[in-house]
Amino acid sequence: MTDATLALPTFDLWTGSYTADGNGEGHGIGSMHVDAGIPRWAGLAAEAKSPSFIAKHPSLPVVYAVGEFTQTVQAFAVTEPGRLAPLGPTWEAGAAACHVAVDPAGRFIVVACWGDGKVILYELDGEGGIVDRFVAPPATDPHSASGRPSRAHCSLMLDDGRVASTDLGYDLLRVWRYEPGTGLVPDHEVVFPMGSEPRHLVRHPSGRILVIGEISVEAFVLSRGADGRYAIESSTPATQGGAQKGDTASEITTDAAGRYVLVSVRGRNLISTLAVHDDGARLEPVHEVSCGGDTPRHHLQLGRLLLVANQGSSNVTAFRLDAHSGVPEELIATVPVGTPTCLLPV
Repeated sequence: MTDATLALPTFDLWTGSYTADGNGEGHGIGSMHVDAGIPRWAGLAAEAKSPSFIAKHPSLPVVYAVGEFTQTVQAFAVTEPGRLAPLGPTWEAGAAACHVAVDPAGRFIVVACWGDGKVILYELDGEGGIVDRFVAPPATDPHSASGRPSRAHCSLMLDDGRVASTDLGYDLLRVWRYEPGTGLVPDHEVVFPMGSEPRHLVRHPSGRILVIGEISVEAFVLSRGADGRYAIESSTPATQGGAQKGDTASEITTDAAGRYVLVSVRGRNLISTLAVHDDGARLEPVHEVSCGGDTPRHHLQLGRLLLVANQGSSNVTAFRLDAHSGVPEELIATVPVGTPTCLLPV
C-alpha cells in the first residue's frame, strides 16, 4: 500500500441546503474546502431558495440547482473560486423538484419532482445555459394501488446514453431514450416490490445498477440483459438484521473499484457498509456506524474519505474509511453547515 493510497484528498465542495422557505437554516449553495480530508466552511457561493440538490456540467464551469419549494431549476456560472452567479433565467420545474442530473455529453439535464411525479428534461446550449423544457410522459402505477401518488425522485445517466429514473411512489424504475427536440422517450420499466420505494441509484463498475429502497431499506441489484432491458437480479437488507421502525434510506454509493457500497440510513442515523460479491451481482451488509449527526440526507465518498450531509443536525461529518472494507473507521471532523442536503465536488 502506497502513501498515496493512505492519503485523504484535498478539494473544494459545493453544498445544497434547505433555506427558510423549507424551514431550514441554510442560505443557498455553500462552498467548502477539504484539506487532506478535513472540511471547513468557505462561505456562501450563491443565494438561492432551498437548492436541495445540485449537479455540475461535465466540462464547463456551470452548476445546476433545483429550488425544491419554488418548483424551479437554475443554472449558475462559476465566477471565481467558491462563487456562483445565475446563468440565464430560472426555469419552471414541478412540485417538490428534488434532484437534478447532467448528461455526460453536456446536452441536457434531467429534473425529478417528488411532489407531482414529473420527470423533466431541459436542453442546454454550448455555454451550459438552459434553452428548452420537455416534460416526460407520466408514470402509471404498475401495482394499481388505489390513490397512490407518483413520486419521481432521482435520475441516472447510463453508460449507453439512456437515462434511468426512480418513482418511489409507484415502486418503479423507468428507462428512457433521449431524442433531441423531443426529450425523454420511454424505453422500458422495472417494477419493484410494492412498498420498497426505490429512491437513489448508482452505477456499479460492472454495468449493473444499484438502487436503494427508501422505505424497505433494501439494496437492489439490477442487471442488463442481452436485449438491453434491466431486471432485478438480487436484493438484500441494507443493514444487518434489516430495517427497524423509523428507518428510511437516503443515499447509496460505491467505491471506484466496486468492492463495497455505502448506504445512509435515517432514523437510526447510520452509515451502513455492504460488501460486493460476484462482480456486483450480490451485496451483503457487514457493518454499521453512527453518521455523527441527525438525518443523513446525502453522502459523498472519494477514496478513503466519506463526507455526510446531516440535514437534521446542520452539520457535515468526515470519516476515514478502511482501505479494504469501506467501513468508516474514524470520525475525523464535524463542521457546522446550515441544513445540508447535498455534497458536490467542484
